[in-house]
Amino acid sequence: MLFEDTYNTINSSTEGEFKDRGSKFIAYSTPVKSETDVKEQLELIRKRYHDARHHCYAYRIGSDKSAYRINDDGEPSGTAGKPIYGQILSKDLTNILIIVVRYFGGTKLGVSGLINAYKTAAREALEKATILTKTVNDIYEVEFEYDDTNSVMKILKEEELKPYEQIYEEKCMLKIKVRKKYTDRVHERFNKINNLKIKYLYTK
Repeated sequence: MLFEDTYNTINSSTEGEFKDRGSKFIAYSTPVKSETDVKEQLELIRKRYHDARHHCYAYRIGSDKSAYRINDDGEPSGTAGKPIYGQILSKDLTNILIIVVRYFGGTKLGVSGLINAYKTAAREALEKATILTKTVNDIYEVEFEYDDTNSVMKILKEEELKPYEQIYEEKCMLKIKVRKKYTDRVHERFNKINNLKIKYLYTK
C-alpha cells in the first residue's frame, strides 16, 4: 500500500445545533494540531457552557490519523463520543475536535435517541465547515558550501521548493519543506552535491 501524503481537515471553527424533546445539543467543531490544543478548546467550551450537563467530544490528530479519543462525559457508554467520532470518520478528517454540549430537557431520550442526537449535532457543525486537503511534508535542514549556492538554488527552483531560515555565509544553511511523495527524488539530487549535508528534522 502506498503512503498517503494528503489528509483532510477543516479550516475554521463551526457550530451546529439539534433539539429533541426539550434537550438541546450544541456542536462545536474546530481544527486542532495537538492534545494541548484539544485541552485548551475543551476548557473554553466548558467555561462558555458551564451550566450544561454534558460536554462530550471526539478528536483525531496527525497526518497519519493515528491519535484519537472519544469521551461520553457521563452519558451512557457509546451514545455520545462514538457517534461524534463517526462523523469525523465519515468525512475522513483529521486534526479536528468536535465537542457536543447537552442541556437536558427533562425527558430521557434512550440509547437510540442519544446516538441520533449527538450524531446529528456533530453533522450539522461539519456541514458548515470548509474541508481542506493538505499535503504531508518532510522538513529538512540543508548545509552546504557557499560555492555550491547556485547548484542548490537550481534544485530549489526546479523542484519548486521555498526555503526558510536561510543563512548564506562561508557555510550556508537553509530549511526546506518537501512533499512526502517527492522526498526520495529531492534527497537524491542534493546528495550529488559534494560536501552538502541534508538532515531530516520532522514531518508535518
